[in-house]
Amino acid sequence: MNKSELIDAVASRTELSKAECTRVLDAVIESLTHALCQGDAVTLVGFGSFHVKNRKARTGRNPKTGAMISIPASRSLGFKPSKPMKDALN
Repeated sequence: MNKSELIDAVASRTELSKAECTRVLDAVIESLTHALCQGDAVTLVGFGSFHVKNRKARTGRNPKTGAMISIPASRSLGFKPSKPMKDALN
């Protein structure tokens, strides 16, 4: 499901127009992004938790040449589904 399909699904289940659903979804995504960039965890009860993971700098190997390379420290997004979500998937 992509963003436009999600907007269509929400609009069909609510009395909101597609334009209103687009604004709401954009606001939700913007708020989630802002909170995660600040280092906060975001928990949506019944869905799951988003959190930021910090990866340390490390050395790796270029698979093509076999040369050692330096991989810089980075941040990545983690998601842990809630128990109801896990149960719904299984």
